[in-house]
Amino acid sequence: MTVVFDRPYQFVPPHRGSLWPFSIQKLRLVDWYLRRKEGVVSWECRGLEHLKASLNRGDGILLSPNHCRYADPLVLGWPARLLKANVYAMASWHLFNQGKIDGFAIQKMGGFSIHREGVDRQALDTAMAILATAERPLVLFPEGTTNRSNDVVKPLLDGVSFIARSAARRRKKKSNGNVVLHPIGIKYLCTEDICPWARQRLLGLEHGFGWQTPPELTLVQRTRRLVEGAFVLREVQHLGRTGSGTMSQRRDTLITNILRRIETKLGIAAGQKSARERVRAVRAEIASQFFRQDVDQNSEIHFRQDVMAVDMIQEMISYPVSYLDDDGVTDTRIVETIQRMEESILGKADCSVPLRAVIQIGEPIYVPAEKAPRGEVDPLMLQLKTQLQEMLDELAGEARPFADYC
Repeated sequence: MTVVFDRPYQFVPPHRGSLWPFSIQKLRLVDWYLRRKEGVVSWECRGLEHLKASLNRGDGILLSPNHCRYADPLVLGWPARLLKANVYAMASWHLFNQGKIDGFAIQKMGGFSIHREGVDRQALDTAMAILATAERPLVLFPEGTTNRSNDVVKPLLDGVSFIARSAARRRKKKSNGNVVLHPIGIKYLCTEDICPWARQRLLGLEHGFGWQTPPELTLVQRTRRLVEGAFVLREVQHLGRTGSGTMSQRRDTLITNILRRIETKLGIAAGQKSARERVRAVRAEIASQFFRQDVDQNSEIHFRQDVMAVDMIQEMISYPVSYLDDDGVTDTRIVETIQRMEESILGKADCSVPLRAVIQIGEPIYVPAEKAPRGEVDPLMLQLKTQLQEMLDELAGEARPFADYC
């Protein structure tokens, strides 16, 4: 759940010392955590020379990776280790509220909070100042949230361009230096045969649905059947019936109905906004109403249910309907889909599949100091998205086609 109900937002600044990041890297705590919690057992960094050149020039550096797994922020610690360069990272406020140890560790490694449910001027100004002074490279995930679909780049947030361009203007006035943006493609590859793991996890999900496993179905067919079955349950839960039409049409109908119901209750006008924009508006209004008034227990329950519903919408938007099409199915896509279902249904995904992380650092994109053109696609964000998708398309070819061995 992304909206924090336990306490009002309070900005968490980054820890600016170097002792904690140095100690964490020296003790290889990142390696231990990723291996134990996320199944990432090895890694490879490519294109490191591009980032090294930007560091040597003294540029203000914005690192913009794709965001498909919770492991992504820590994975970026590996190129930082190779270059002996500490980084800062903007992190959602809810991550600082998942436990005192987690919040402490995120801050000590250079993380600072962003309030996604409001205008967070402190976070924005902190990010701009880091880039304008070239204090350290700044990690900012342009997709905003994780998506569990490693091969596809989702729509990018406009705030990335605002931060980068504003910082470029500040830096130009102060030192006439550059702000550069490095696209980073992160790809997770399975290191072993996933079939035994997939059979076990699918069997558990099928038993949870009260299903038996027809022996003639392949693992791909079983995975696809579970995806469709879970979606049908959501339709019945929120619409009281199953829908008609293609899967894309049914998904859009479900999303529209849920958003319309919540927006009406909250007094929000949808207008011509996209589903993603409407989800952000709902989250912001829920957070605003919750802390603006005395909320009784019944109202709090409804607020939490509505947040869970829009989080579910965010998940549906992020997962491509065609992700398990026969021509493109790889072992990594099967793993991602099963873990996404486990996370959605069981609350936690099994991460025992050994993974190798490939970190591909792209050449720098020089950020213009001028504001983005109005009424048209921002060329900076278009260039970033194009390069990220090209990287992921190339990296996707390194995954094993599922039909080759299972």
